[in-house]
Amino acid sequence: MSAFSDDELAYLHATDRPSRDRLARLATVGTDGTPHVTPVGWSYNAELDTIDIGGRDFATTKKFRDVQRTERAAAVIDDVLPPWRPRGIEIRGRAEAIDGPAPIIRIHPDRVRSWGLAQG
Repeated sequence: MSAFSDDELAYLHATDRPSRDRLARLATVGTDGTPHVTPVGWSYNAELDTIDIGGRDFATTKKFRDVQRTERAAAVIDDVLPPWRPRGIEIRGRAEAIDGPAPIIRIHPDRVRSWGLAQG
């Protein structure tokens, strides 16, 4: 069973969003306890029911090191429909910093919260 509701899965699979809306905000925690939030590219991994996050020179980034150390992360994936209808998903959970030819951070959802996804 997925950690995501049917509405959340439909939103994650939506192809009608402009490419600029394929950004998420990833939150990690630094060694001094300070939050670190950055825009990142993402994809939904249906096989594992995870959010996979990657980027250029990803294994050298602070966010990657933070996840290696804490094994926790959160992400917000959102957009706004006209005239003003914000919608999105917040995902919190256990995270893996997976090194390799295409390094990624993989978030395994422990908590998922969404808003504005229901039609009507």
